[in-house]
Amino acid sequence: MLAVAALLSFLPGQFSIPPIDRDEARFAQATKQMIGSGDYVDIRFQDVARYKKPVGIYWLQAGPVIAADTLGKRNALTTIGLYRLPSLIGAIGAVLLTYWVALAFVSRRAAVLAGLMMASAILLGVEARLAKTDAMLLATILAAMGATARIYLGEHRIKPGLAGWILPAVFWTALAAGILIKGPLILLFVGLTIATLMIADRTWRWLLLLRPLQGIVWLALLVAPWFVTILSRSGDAFVAESVGQDLLPKIFGGQESHGFPPGFYFLLFWVTFWPAATLAGMAAPAVWASRREKGARFLLAWLVPSWIVFELVMTKLPHYVLPLYPAIAILIAGILDSHRLARKNWMMWGAAWWFVLPVVMVIGMIVGLVMFGRQLGVLAWPFAAAALVLGLQAWRLFEADGAERSLLRAIAASILMSIALFGVILPAYPALFPSVPLSRYMRAVDCENPVAAAAGFHEPSLVYLAGTSTRLLDGTGAADFLRPGGCRFAFVEARHERSFLRRADAIGLRYSQGPRIDGYNISTGRSVSIAIYRADTGR
Repeated sequence: MLAVAALLSFLPGQFSIPPIDRDEARFAQATKQMIGSGDYVDIRFQDVARYKKPVGIYWLQAGPVIAADTLGKRNALTTIGLYRLPSLIGAIGAVLLTYWVALAFVSRRAAVLAGLMMASAILLGVEARLAKTDAMLLATILAAMGATARIYLGEHRIKPGLAGWILPAVFWTALAAGILIKGPLILLFVGLTIATLMIADRTWRWLLLLRPLQGIVWLALLVAPWFVTILSRSGDAFVAESVGQDLLPKIFGGQESHGFPPGFYFLLFWVTFWPAATLAGMAAPAVWASRREKGARFLLAWLVPSWIVFELVMTKLPHYVLPLYPAIAILIAGILDSHRLARKNWMMWGAAWWFVLPVVMVIGMIVGLVMFGRQLGVLAWPFAAAALVLGLQAWRLFEADGAERSLLRAIAASILMSIALFGVILPAYPALFPSVPLSRYMRAVDCENPVAAAAGFHEPSLVYLAGTSTRLLDGTGAADFLRPGGCRFAFVEARHERSFLRRADAIGLRYSQGPRIDGYNISTGRSVSIAIYRADTGR
């Protein structure tokens, strides 16, 4: 049932939404180049080394693409849905693993509720549709946390034979997978949890049940081969980029304009963990009252220290705290199951958030229709209307038949919102994805080996769709690019068009002009107008 709920929530839009700039397109392009070159050690975006993340996610993405290409799937290398499959699998796995982790703390009924909270969470729904690391990383963290929790809570003792190795093997294998996917980040979540418990309990002996000596050896055997190979090939370039250019700037500065003050994640939580976030405030008093219970202590050790660290780190992106959401879901589910949810008059109005968010989504649909002038399609509106009705019922019937049933109605509303938003609305906005019509026009022209240059519009989605050989230049460079003639195209953004035309006149360039693509660049938040120029085939 959890797998079906997760599929209903995560599957819409997987293949119909074009590649999203910038991170997803960069990951997909690097994987595409890995497949094309046959080099599954080095990671590159065009001619530039891409060492911000380890190789694990690229291997996982390459698998479905190679399989589809082998089976004769047309354009498999540029079918973004294939690259998203590891994220979809990771997100579904995270839902099921949340259930498994929760069984160590709460009843089976409450564990199902915790899994449903994750299946309907907005943030996980977004990550399930992006071809990058975070959904799969979440699954590895949950596997490690589930094994740690069972050992900490005393369910596991050193046993003879294979039985005594199952949970340690899960723990250390999950750590290795997490490191290969996103470097040492998994160690932060797991390490802070263990360190907090050691300080709170004033003992570390239970850690011996994780078989640390054998586990570290196993971890090294899994992760060392690739790290040794890439370090021998790149020298210190991998460490310099992954630590010096990626990790440290995020800690000490707002990298890529993503710097926000402490409290950002707390405010964002009420949207990104909707609909379960509505109950978080109501569950908080009972969670605090049970903080000395062993299970609550583990979950709070998982949640609080890492949350504080991420609030203090300068660079803030919504998905950074995603691995903490399962702990919140389990805490809420346990409070619901024990009927200890705080009930005060003002909380009735807090539950209105179940209805407010669907209203905001529908308003956004209307605004988008006005801005982009597109007919969204009749399919979106029934799902959106049903989400509104269920959200209203979740709010109005909260006092009548209890929080649990209201939560289930809100979860159904969330799934319907996902179908409307990701399955219908976003694919109906081609203006949000200018790279698609640009690459489509280039491929539709009857000429051999088309290549392109872009002036002003330098998004990785264009490189992914138009080809690895796509040049990212300015207006002058784009004119020079067309000069040799042949099957060459220049995509010139309006702000670079004057310099392109001046240079074209100066060098006597013969060219023909194609259509103009007007759209919106999601990455920069600006509208774009891109003219297509083609080299004169008579040269």
